[in-house]
This record gives sequence, C-alpha cells and structure tokens, in this order.
Amino acid sequence: MSDTEQIKKRFDRISSKFEVMDHFVKEDWRKELLKGVHGHILEVGVGLGTNFKYYPQEATVKGIDFSPKMLERARENLDSAAANIELFEMDVENLEFEDNSFDYIVSTCVFCSVPNPVKGFKELRRVIKPNGKIVMLEHMRSENEIIGKVLDFFNPVSVNLIGVNINRKTLSNLYQANLEVDEQEFLMTSVMRKLVLSPNK
Repeated sequence: MSDTEQIKKRFDRISSKFEVMDHFVKEDWRKELLKGVHGHILEVGVGLGTNFKYYPQEATVKGIDFSPKMLERARENLDSAAANIELFEMDVENLEFEDNSFDYIVSTCVFCSVPNPVKGFKELRRVIKPNGKIVMLEHMRSENEIIGKVLDFFNPVSVNLIGVNINRKTLSNLYQANLEVDEQEFLMTSVMRKLVLSPNK
C-alpha cells in the first residue's frame, strides 16, 4: 500500500472526529486568509468544508480532498456557502487541472499530511496562473531548536495515529518547488504561520 493510500485511510477513519482538529485553526485566521480572494479558486484538502462560508459570493471554487469520507462531511457544509463550490476526490500530488487554471489557491493545514510535499507544491505552481497567489495556513517545525527537537521526537506517533507530520520544514519544501514567499506571518510562534506565495514563472 502506498503512503498516500495509508494516509487516506487514516483520514477516512478520523473524519467523524475531525472537528476537534479543525478547532486548532482559529476562525479569525481563516477569515483573514480568505479576505480578498476572488476569481477562479482552488482549495486543496477541503476537509470538513470549514472555509466554505468565508468565500465571496462571486467566487468560483473547486475543492479537492483525497479522502472520500472527508468529502462526504464537506458536502454537508455546501449550504453554508454563498460561492459556487464544486467538490472532487483528488490527490494534490496529481491534480487533474490544466496548467495556469486558477487565480488563487487556498490551503489550510494540508501539507503536513501530503506524503511528498515538494511534488504537491510543484502541482500548485503548475496550475496557478503566472500572476496568481497561493494563500496558506500551515503548521511546521519550530525555529526554536529545543521545541523543534521535541516535535521531531513526537512526530512518528502523530504520523502513525493520524498521518500528520508536526515537524515539516515547509519553507524548504516551498523553495524546492520554485515558489516565492511574498508574505509570512507568525500566528502561534513559528509553528503556525500564514503564507502568501507566488509562482516563480
């Protein structure tokens, strides 16, 4: 079984209890992240669809998740959305969209569970328009070396239980995918951050 299939099964298993994890991402963070997004939008890893109600009415959103159970839960939140949202079962490492398709890409705490994050980021770069923006909330390895080593120690437990890496060096992965960091804001020390990215095309 591939790493992707293993993690998909773990997310299917925890889908009924995912609200607990979702609460770690504050509502204000989501609102601020999605303020100003417009046009043709891709949201990767929609989870329970918690972001849906924050999209502007005029937006057209395609949402993906690799977990069918998560997508079932997300469909329950479509009624809360003013925007036109379509949902697809899809892996961020293998996006079924044309190059240069989207004005914005949205990701909230997704790349901690992508088996090959650099490949996933390269796919985002491929489908975003040259003048488009990728907006993210992501948790990653702390820049405090002591806290970082604690996260390293507990990471195997987190991966085995729920398929989430708590010590990813996400900025390094972004740069390997040839993405540029336009803005970076620490939301909860250096562990949780808001990022605005541009494709280096």
